[in-house]
Amino acid sequence: MPTVEELYRNYGILADATEQVGQHKDAYQVILDGVKGGTKEKRLAAQFIPKFFKHFPELADSAINAQLDLCEDEDVSIRRQAIKELPQFATGENLPRVADILTQLLQTDDSAEFNLVNNALLSIFKMDAKGTLGGLFSQILQGEDIVRERAIKFLSTKLKTLPDEVLTKEVEELILTESKKVLEDVTGEEFVLFMKILSGLKSLQTVSGRQQLVELVAEQADLEQTFNPSDPDCVDRLLQCTRQAVPLFSKNVHSTRFVTYFCEQVLPNLSSLTTPVEGLDIQLEVLKLLAEMSSFCGDMEKLETNLRKLFDKLLEYMPLPPEEAENGENAGNEEPKLQFSYVECLLYSFHQLGRKLPDFLTAKLNAEKLKDFKIRLQYFARGLQVYIRQLRLALQGKTGEALKTEEDLFHIPPSYKSTVTLSWKPVQKVEIGQKRANEDTTSGSPPKKSPAGPKRDARQIYNPPSGKYSSNLSNFNYEQRGAFRGSRGGRGWGARGNRSRGRLY
Repeated sequence: MPTVEELYRNYGILADATEQVGQHKDAYQVILDGVKGGTKEKRLAAQFIPKFFKHFPELADSAINAQLDLCEDEDVSIRRQAIKELPQFATGENLPRVADILTQLLQTDDSAEFNLVNNALLSIFKMDAKGTLGGLFSQILQGEDIVRERAIKFLSTKLKTLPDEVLTKEVEELILTESKKVLEDVTGEEFVLFMKILSGLKSLQTVSGRQQLVELVAEQADLEQTFNPSDPDCVDRLLQCTRQAVPLFSKNVHSTRFVTYFCEQVLPNLSSLTTPVEGLDIQLEVLKLLAEMSSFCGDMEKLETNLRKLFDKLLEYMPLPPEEAENGENAGNEEPKLQFSYVECLLYSFHQLGRKLPDFLTAKLNAEKLKDFKIRLQYFARGLQVYIRQLRLALQGKTGEALKTEEDLFHIPPSYKSTVTLSWKPVQKVEIGQKRANEDTTSGSPPKKSPAGPKRDARQIYNPPSGKYSSNLSNFNYEQRGAFRGSRGGRGWGARGNRSRGRLY
């Protein structure tokens, strides 16, 4: 084993050789042997090995392995120095291997080392993004669970910090291709992270790009399979996937497939839904998602059938007025309970889909059913007015607008013209027809600016009340939950199947 003096002497030989440094193979071998020495020798070797690495390609494997020995040393200062220098080995065909090594080093519990590994990965990412992604995805697909988890989180947090010249179209295409492989076998939490990664790519900001993402989500949601309301994992998977899809929908990226599935498979089983999430009103969560999607539903194949299912479910939550006794008082024991939140979701969804079949209430229902519906609407509207009066201090200025949707349906024939904002969604002061930010743009063409000031004939946006009856409508954040349990016949939402363990370096 070389001493400190011998290491310095051989370092001097290599430093003085300038262009002939490659002729001093024996001197470089002495430096490589420094990893077998004591603490001082190792510290010097950690600095000297990478400095002359490029001049000795025939010793590349030995040099990289020697540096890796230092990355695993018991002395934390030696490990940190060795990790810091690893990017200098990322040349040519060695880069994917170095990326693979750095990815495995993400499993360290030392915060300083972890930051060094992150910085080293970012450094080689800027040298060769494709090669670095090769190392990262190799460990995501084959590595230990802790390495896989941290590699995915690295991508979800660091990709967005890279400049455009690094994240080129070809690099983003590689990320999409490799992500599709990973999505064949993911946990629920991993799926959310990958949707965050993919939705942040510039090439997927276009209409066609968002459509690709919707198709990926639909595949994960298993919309071709029969819905099992008694299986909590099945319910959770559908809701989590739908929650990821909702932000992607627009007037050109339709939610039809999801809305159809909810109407045909979920609504009929609404009362049977189960979830392992304590305190979650799973029925309300489903209805909220349906309402949010209904605005972007395209042409539906079985529109009348699904509209009838939606209408029938709406009637379940809109009671008839209680019968009055001869003295004019309520003949029953108590007033029917009005579930404002449920009705808001169902009425909004019916209002949105009803636009596509405007004669549903007149031509598709008999006179008695239409009369029955209007009686229920009137009773519910009166209850809503009482509710508004009770909360008038918090709802100043909203009382006159609170019944716009119901007023639409009171018209003869019923109308579907009001523009409605769901109570749990933020109020957006936009013009009718105004494009969303980045909507319908192709990569490279910025969104058009809307003219300043409101149009004279712009319709006022209706924002329903949000008092105590609607306070439980807060969006449930699935991203805070753990992975789904169970598996999908080879695809595991929680148990990812029998992935082979990755090699250690």
